[in-house]
Amino acid sequence: MEDGTRIIQVVAETVRRARKAAGLSQEDLALEADVDRTYISQVERGKRNVTIVVLARIAKALKTTPDRLLVPVRKAKS
Repeated sequence: MEDGTRIIQVVAETVRRARKAAGLSQEDLALEADVDRTYISQVERGKRNVTIVVLARIAKALKTTPDRLLVPVRKAKS
């Protein structure tokens, strides 16, 4: 996977996990981050390349920092 594509997938997974851990719906997160719900859906599916400004707004809505949304989730070893 190309590096650019990989970081989009990392953001998709970390945003989805953080949103669910916070108990927020896509609609709730969208309202808090001041974006459309379909935008959040596209981010979580890896279909949207977010700008740094939007990443910061999503992070703030999730009560985290943008850098934490850029770190791949470690998979548990079996």
